[in-house]
Amino acid sequence: MTQNRRAFLQTAAFAAAGIPLLSSTSFGKEYLAKSPFKISLAEWSLHKALFAKEMTNLDFPVRAAKEFGILGVEYVSTFFKDTSTEYLNDLLKITKDNNITNVLIMVDAQGSLGDKDESLRNKAVENHHRWVEAAKFLGCHSIRVNAAGRGTEAEVADAVVESLTSLSTFASKLKINVVVENHGGYSSNGKWLSGIMKRVNLKNCGTLPDFGNFRLSPTEEYDRYLGIAELMPYAKGVSAKSNDFDAEGNEVKFDFYRIMKIVKDSGYKGWIDVEYEGTRLSEPEGIMATKQLLQKAFASVA
Repeated sequence: MTQNRRAFLQTAAFAAAGIPLLSSTSFGKEYLAKSPFKISLAEWSLHKALFAKEMTNLDFPVRAAKEFGILGVEYVSTFFKDTSTEYLNDLLKITKDNNITNVLIMVDAQGSLGDKDESLRNKAVENHHRWVEAAKFLGCHSIRVNAAGRGTEAEVADAVVESLTSLSTFASKLKINVVVENHGGYSSNGKWLSGIMKRVNLKNCGTLPDFGNFRLSPTEEYDRYLGIAELMPYAKGVSAKSNDFDAEGNEVKFDFYRIMKIVKDSGYKGWIDVEYEGTRLSEPEGIMATKQLLQKAFASVA
């Protein structure tokens, strides 16, 4: 009864918002079964509900599975109560009991890996160690980090290379990847970030290309299609960022289909997360609209 009512309300909300709902067969089960891609949910898609205390990090995996039909989850460190064994055990039990895959942890606010000050940089690397260990405990394949720092492109690049080399070496012992997202500043420059990957040159250090994060400054944006193409050779995950949709359910700011072709042509196989960050639709509506668009994009490149 609760599920039926929720489905009815969701359908009505989509209709009111002008977003078409696909039937369960309209994009076909066959290609989904054969697709080299799997859909996960980025926890940031529910950040408003989390910050408002309407749900917790422990609620996230079950909500992803039960409400959105998504069985892979990508956490945000901000929403963890802590990284104690007791807390991680609770989270792991929830995901195991519900057949949910823990994919990665997006780690923020642990210090700048691109800091020019060596002591601060080393402290930032050390701060990430517990998140590598948490990822290992939960069965994730990666942690996502940020390549941020103050200084010239060259200065920040040198610092980030040093930090990533140290952190990735530590993570390799636990068989965890360290992936960098294009996340503002220099990191949103595909050429700059791919250059970092070439210099680090470690198997467990890669990228997490995000469809939407190519803002270099308040007035300048990097070519997202070029940036995705530059980052995909090092990708160990992909983030399908969305903000708003037209009447046909397409992202209004950029071409999902064009990006998915770049992703497929790179040879990437694995998780692609739904990361809704818009404001017009509610978080649940935006997640479902992004999921449907992603499924259609999968079909277009199948």
